Amino acid sequence: MLYAYYSTEEKSISNTEKELFFCIHKSYDLYHYLLALVPEIADYAEKRIEIRKNKHHPTKEDLNPNTKFVTNLVIQQLRDNKQLNAYLEQKKLTWSNNPELIKELYLLMIESEFYNNYMADRNRSYLDDRKFIEKLFNKIILLSEDLYNVLEEKSIFWNDDVEFVISMIVKTIKRFNEKSDSGQSLMPLYKDQEDRDFAKDLIRKSIVNHDELRELIKIHSKNWDMERIAFMDILIMQLAITEFLFFPTVPTKVSMNEYIELSKFYSTEKSKNFINGILDKTLKDLKNSEKINKIGRGLVGE
Repeated sequence: MLYAYYSTEEKSISNTEKELFFCIHKSYDLYHYLLALVPEIADYAEKRIEIRKNKHHPTKEDLNPNTKFVTNLVIQQLRDNKQLNAYLEQKKLTWSNNPELIKELYLLMIESEFYNNYMADRNRSYLDDRKFIEKLFNKIILLSEDLYNVLEEKSIFWNDDVEFVISMIVKTIKRFNEKSDSGQSLMPLYKDQEDRDFAKDLIRKSIVNHDELRELIKIHSKNWDMERIAFMDILIMQLAITEFLFFPTVPTKVSMNEYIELSKFYSTEKSKNFINGILDKTLKDLKNSEKINKIGRGLVGE
């Protein structure tokens, strides 16, 4: 959103904030949409079982199939989840128009080692079922190029968010247990009002304090021509320094780590070390000039 703000001729902080929250809502759509993907794969598997049973000359294996995957306890909980179903209905989110993707994910799954180990284990436990679903998300769904292609066609906002959203899905599934019923809660859009305000304040304070932030970047990259520094690197550092200066409850170490991590996704291969170096110099200078004021347990004087 910060990149979009500086790329438009008519700069409006208000419009940028609206776009930011729209993007966050789209990520929440994706969260529910991907949660619904696993039951779709199980439905496809179940149809395959029925087709094999109804062959003219079914084999013994066809008539006595291994149904461990299609009866996975976590999948059943997702199917029954009221919050998930209501959200999907409200937003009209469905995988019904993507049968080829469902088939491809199923084929990738059944060829995987973790699937075959799971199906071969005659013992059954809720924990095993849950671990299997976590692996399905991390080892098949997350890595599927076909999925990314489908998502790109559906929304320009989604592709960058898949890895993050799946990490939230795995956290959600870890909260499920054997006693979870149809009322099991999913993750809220925001943890609380403070969480929402953080997003708004971060982008607003980064823009409002543009001159001060850019000057700090310029000073601490004096051996570099600002015109030759990747624009995305500048924006990442601008946001990080905003957190240093204007977010007293966020530890500077956390800000450093988060933005260096972001640089791996949005900048060049060399950006990580470059950004780390500039931010480190900036942080030391700000601490020496006593401009870093952190509050909270363990943060004072950090």
